[in-house]
Amino acid sequence: MILAVDIGNTQTVLGLFDSGELGGHWRISTDPTLTADELRLRISGLLSLDGIAWSSIEAVVVSSVVPALTSAYEELAERATGRLPMVVGPGVKTGMPIRYDNPHEVGADRIVNGVAAVALLGGPVIVVDFGTATTLDVIDAEGAYLGGAIAPGVETSAEALFSRAARLAKVDLEPPTKVIGTNTRASVQAGLLLGEAAMVDGLVRRIWDELGTECPVIATGGLAERMAPLCDSIGHVDADLTLKGLIAIYERNV
Repeated sequence: MILAVDIGNTQTVLGLFDSGELGGHWRISTDPTLTADELRLRISGLLSLDGIAWSSIEAVVVSSVVPALTSAYEELAERATGRLPMVVGPGVKTGMPIRYDNPHEVGADRIVNGVAAVALLGGPVIVVDFGTATTLDVIDAEGAYLGGAIAPGVETSAEALFSRAARLAKVDLEPPTKVIGTNTRASVQAGLLLGEAAMVDGLVRRIWDELGTECPVIATGGLAERMAPLCDSIGHVDADLTLKGLIAIYERNV
């Protein structure tokens, strides 16, 4: 079995693949202060709940935007499996040309998502990842990564709003039934969630204009299932997109 790990700024997603099929998967909070030993203890607990031992894991593949945790997972993987993990980055074959001005600036998760999206839907395709940031990534008809847009995520925007507006109390991020809120709670929800959805739809339409064609849009990330129904442009949702991209890249390199 292969353990795929997507280390994001807020959450880390882990998935266990057996013969290319995703089995157990878990989502935990990202804590950059954790040591390799602490990570092993935490992940061992998750594995044991499904009756899985570290001895059944032959390799680990990692996508990370948190450098402090990348090294911790490298140490963890080497101790647990006897092999360093495959960390997506320079030198790893993704099969996806990168047209960014500086390819090293692109987060590994964005490339991994693109690989999975092309495998599922072909190109051109747009990936919307609802996480700490809301990112839109564009892959062309030839399967090359063109770039995209980065905006504050829903929860990031909410934290900023509540910390700066003294009279606004925190509200749960549940979609409102209408844009015109008749109380503060509904008004804030409309601004945060429907505003985010309108931004995504607006950016997608601009991307379609620049591409000269409409193309499929797939959503992923922790808030994808909540946000996608609010966006007219999103036709597909796959919360496991990054994990699927990781295993695809792993298989291209072994």
